[in-house]
Amino acid sequence: MEFSHEDENENFSLTRFESMLKTNNVLFFDSTEFENIIHHYLNTGKIALAKKAIKLGLQQHPGSINLRLFKVEISVFEDKLDEADAFLDELYNIDPFNEEIFIQKANIFSKKDQHQKAIEVLLQALDLAEELSDLYSLIGMEYLFLDQFENAKTYFMKCLEEDNQDYSALYNVIYCFDFLDQNSEAIEYLNMYLDTNPYCEVAWHQLGKQYFAIKDYEKALSSFEFAIISDDQFIGAYLEKGKVLEKLGRFTEAIEHYTITMTLEEPSSFALLRIGHCHEKLGSDDLAVQYYYKTVHEDPLLDKGWISITNFYNKKQNYLKALYYINKAINIDSENVMYWKLYAQINQRLKFYEEASHGYKKALEYGNYELETWIARADVLLKIGEYQGCINNLLQAAEFYPENAEIEYRLSGLYYTTNKSNEGEYHLKNALNLDNEYKIILEELFPKIMNRPSVKQIFADYKKASN
Repeated sequence: MEFSHEDENENFSLTRFESMLKTNNVLFFDSTEFENIIHHYLNTGKIALAKKAIKLGLQQHPGSINLRLFKVEISVFEDKLDEADAFLDELYNIDPFNEEIFIQKANIFSKKDQHQKAIEVLLQALDLAEELSDLYSLIGMEYLFLDQFENAKTYFMKCLEEDNQDYSALYNVIYCFDFLDQNSEAIEYLNMYLDTNPYCEVAWHQLGKQYFAIKDYEKALSSFEFAIISDDQFIGAYLEKGKVLEKLGRFTEAIEHYTITMTLEEPSSFALLRIGHCHEKLGSDDLAVQYYYKTVHEDPLLDKGWISITNFYNKKQNYLKALYYINKAINIDSENVMYWKLYAQINQRLKFYEEASHGYKKALEYGNYELETWIARADVLLKIGEYQGCINNLLQAAEFYPENAEIEYRLSGLYYTTNKSNEGEYHLKNALNLDNEYKIILEELFPKIMNRPSVKQIFADYKKASN
C-alpha cells in the first residue's frame, strides 16, 4: 500500500518511524504499520530504509510471516538467492498454504532462468489465492521469457477476465498477437474487449494500430477518433491519427493533429518531423524546412531529422547542403547502410569520386549487397583510375551476381584497359552470350576498346554465329 497525502494514518506512521531513526528512541508499531512502511520504502527504491524497517519489525514481531517475506524479497532483489530459498523453506514449514511463499519461490526460479519451474510453482499458488489476476500476469510473463507466446497470451487474457482495467495485461496480449502476426485475431479480441469496456482509450488506440498494420486506414482513423473521444488528452492517439491522415493524403488535417500534441505537452521531435513532411507534401517548402530545422533543434541526435533535411536539399539539387546534413546523420548512426549510400550518391553528383567510393564501400561493408551499389562503386573507381580496385570490386560482385552482363562488360573493358587481353576476351564473350544489348556499357565506358581490331572481330564473330 502506497502512502498518499490523504491517508493521514499511514503518513503519521511513516513520520513516527523516521523520527525514531533520527532520535534513536524505540517506538512500538503494529505489524501492519511495519508492512506499510516497508512497502512504501520498496516502492520508492529506498532499500536501506526498507531493510531497517524489516529488522526493527521482526524485533517487535518475530512471528510475522509477512515481515519475514519482505526479508525474502530483499534477498531476492540483492541476488542472494540461496539465502532467500532457505528463508522460504522455513516459512513453508510454518505456513504451507501462504500463496506469497509460492510467488517468491517462483521469483527465485525465474531469476535462475528456470522459467518452467517458476510456472509450475505459480500454478500451485493459483489453488491457494483468492485474487487471481496478478498470478495470471506472472505466469504470462514466465511464458514470455520462454518465447511461448500462445501460452503467454492465454494467461494475460485470463488476467483481463479477472480485471479488465489491467492495461499492462492488455498491452501484453497485443504484444503476443503482434509477435505471432495475428492482426485479424487481435482485431477480433479488441472489439470483443471493447464490448465490455467501450470507453477504454488504450483498447481503441491498440485497435487503430492493428487496422493501420493491415492498411485499413478508414477503420484505423475511426478507432483513433474513439480513443480521443475516450480521452481528449491522449497524445498517442493524436499522433497515430496524424499518421493515418498522412496515408490518406489529408496532410492539412494531419498537421492539425500533430500540432494538438504540442499544446498538450512539450513539442516532440516526432511531431515536428511529421509536420515538416506534411508541408513538403503540400508544396510548402519554406515551412517544411523550418520544421525540419525545429526537429533537429529539439533533438540534435535524431538522425531522421538530419536525413529529412538531406533529402530536402538533395531534391532541390543543392548537393553541398545535402552533403553537410548527411554527414550529421552519419555522425549519429555511422553503421546505417542507407546513410552511407546516400552520402556516396551525393558525393558522386558533386564529382567527389574518392568520397563517393568510400561511401559505397561502407554501404557494402554494412551489408548493402544490391547490384546497383556494386556497379556504382565500380563506376566511381573507374572515374579515378583505380582499375585494380574496380576489378576486385566487380569480382566480388560476381560472387553475389554470377552471369550478370553489366558486371561482365565492365570486367572486359577493365582487363583490356590493363593490357590483360585474354581476360578481356573471356569476359567480353561471356557478356555477349548473356545479353548483347548491354554492349552499350562498353561503348560508353570504354570507347577506345571498341576500336580495337580484336574486339571488333569478337563482335563480328558473335553476329555471324547469331544469324
